[in-house]
Amino acid sequence: MKKTVIKASGLTKVYIRGTEEVYAVNGIDLEIHDGDFIALMGPSGSGKTTLLDLIGCLDSISSGSLEVFGKDVSKIKENRLVGLRRGHIGFIFQDFLLIPSLTALENVELSLYFARQPQDRKRLTRLFEKVGLGHRIDHLPKEMSGGERQRVAIARALAVSPKFLIADEPTGNLDTRSSQEILDIFKKINKDEGLTIILATHNPRLGSQADRIVYLKDGKVVSKEESSLY
Repeated sequence: MKKTVIKASGLTKVYIRGTEEVYAVNGIDLEIHDGDFIALMGPSGSGKTTLLDLIGCLDSISSGSLEVFGKDVSKIKENRLVGLRRGHIGFIFQDFLLIPSLTALENVELSLYFARQPQDRKRLTRLFEKVGLGHRIDHLPKEMSGGERQRVAIARALAVSPKFLIADEPTGNLDTRSSQEILDIFKKINKDEGLTIILATHNPRLGSQADRIVYLKDGKVVSKEESSLY
């Protein structure tokens, strides 16, 4: 039996806008297991990013429960959550979030510094080769294409040896070919290393390549037909 990595029960996130309550995530039940490759799909405003923020311990829940690695994250103090994020969860975003003045290698090394993990150039070189960027390791972000910069971001997320990977619209700024190349990297990592990956996308062509799709609409899990994507 696969180990449960994430378990959400009645998970809810409410934002207050003036006198209005906005339910960004509304009563979601979800289990994600070790080695899963999950695609969260839904139109803009469906709750994908908010759900990822909750799963990634970047935001607090309003009600319901959320267990990460069997621990109720609502009961973990912020300083311990920081350690959980830095050492166990890899994050990849639509905007690459690279520091322009640092080389690809230095951007990745910086993540290890904040995670308080040792820096091993040989290991990081192999990691760059894994994402198809071994020849660009000493280049600056401005010298790279969008697809290459996203590969650096993937290497940075993998450098801390995360237990699961969160990717929020990682192909949103890329063309069709680069998008597929990035997805192929995710698929290979998931297959070869068994790394749990949670990918948010509004692109049905990419989302359909995950092992399981969770459709969201108005903060709730819905059927494929209700998702407004088809």
